[in-house]
Amino acid sequence: MQKSEFHRGVQMRSRLTDNCDQRTSSSAQVKHGTTVQQSKSSSSTSSPESARKLHPRPSDKLNPKTINPFGEQSRAPSAFAAIYSKGGIPCRLVHGSVKHRLQWECPPEKLPFDPLLITLAEGLRETKHPYTFVSKEGFRELLLVTGAPEKAVPLLPRLIPVLKAALVHVDDEVFERGLNALVQLSVVVGPALNDHLKHLLTSGSLIIIKSKIPTYCSICC
Repeated sequence: MQKSEFHRGVQMRSRLTDNCDQRTSSSAQVKHGTTVQQSKSSSSTSSPESARKLHPRPSDKLNPKTINPFGEQSRAPSAFAAIYSKGGIPCRLVHGSVKHRLQWECPPEKLPFDPLLITLAEGLRETKHPYTFVSKEGFRELLLVTGAPEKAVPLLPRLIPVLKAALVHVDDEVFERGLNALVQLSVVVGPALNDHLKHLLTSGSLIIIKSKIPTYCSICC
């Protein structure tokens, strides 16, 4: 009788010890998991990427919304981006410490305007660097070459719809680039643009353009 009671006592102590060990192990695992999570959260907040978001560098203003045209993108590239990534635009972007510039593969006056000028005009609707800079600067520099009026006038029927698309774009910066391009084009082609204004300034586009002009004027002034 005493032996059986003794054995039962030993078994109960063994079970209590096992339960205590299991609770201690579970508590240690929970504490370890909490420590790991806190370590991950602290490391993420102290990472260089987080630091850049909290304290942007001056160079971030020079390269807004930068994109790698040769890298894999989650969305299908636009027509201009696809042409640029394949080398279809005969110039490359040269990064400077103060401002960027374009370096042409050959003198711009030797390049055909068709379809290069139209392609650059289509790029005015881009919203990411380097496409934004390449399109607006390439369009401007191409119109400055000798013989630009003779080359640009025949392309007006195809240029006007492209510029109109930029002028009615929801992005104010796209609108600004489109309006600047239209002004540059009008200086080059002169009165030849008059016949195409009725296609550019339709009632619908006029409403959108008028709503954006105060924003554009505030930027310029």
